[in-house]
Amino acid sequence: MKKFFACFTVSLLVLSINHISFGMDNINTPKEDKALIQKTKYNIEKIKKSKSTKKEENTSKEKANPLYPAKYTPEYISKIKGEYTCSAKSENVIVALDMLKDTNGEFSRTAILGNNLTKRPIKIEYRDLASVDKSYDTCDAVGWKGGRTLYILINKKHENAPSIALAALLAHEALHQDEFNSLAEETYAWTMEAAVWCELTELYDDFELGFDPLVQREITLKKLFEKGNYTNKYIRKTVLTNESYKDLPQYSPGFENL
Repeated sequence: MKKFFACFTVSLLVLSINHISFGMDNINTPKEDKALIQKTKYNIEKIKKSKSTKKEENTSKEKANPLYPAKYTPEYISKIKGEYTCSAKSENVIVALDMLKDTNGEFSRTAILGNNLTKRPIKIEYRDLASVDKSYDTCDAVGWKGGRTLYILINKKHENAPSIALAALLAHEALHQDEFNSLAEETYAWTMEAAVWCELTELYDDFELGFDPLVQREITLKKLFEKGNYTNKYIRKTVLTNESYKDLPQYSPGFENL
């Protein structure tokens, strides 16, 4: 018997963002907000300083899918995919997961690969969410648990979303690992998503983002994050005043700071 968890709707400025949330136990809690914020600032500055005036040349004759950064050629993907097939079959998701490596999203990447409360890989699939529940039709992603396995189901409409946007989304969703949720947890998860997006867009600043709906979600989050000088100030205000979160407690296990 598969157990579903409630889907919350989040409105960020003019953008509606929907997802389903789990909570987290203390044993797998990521770093506190202050550490995340400091690391984000440091990583972005480090990326800027390390950039050479000459772009790294791709010596492979193969070209990357336009949904991926240039380094993710078929040859490169064939070398890395073995690490991620325990969680994902979609090449786009595999690329997204690999993009989280050595970023603020590293915690989420390893959680998806099995370093989570279940000690099993989180399965990631594209799905027509309306077929799961009509109320999930506009959700970007939903999370649920079948037996001892956690799942992240991404709305099928995002099947052709740029991998960079999927990476930021997964950095958020992987933080929710049990039935408990809170305002503090949501604030942290949205802040993590914004931090990862900021970092990835610096790392891959030559990638053409386009106007994909998932990209617009991330751009909106980035504006809130930057408006607060890379703090959760405005993200927290948005979470606290959102109607979808009105019944959430302030704190959940592992998320005691708001």
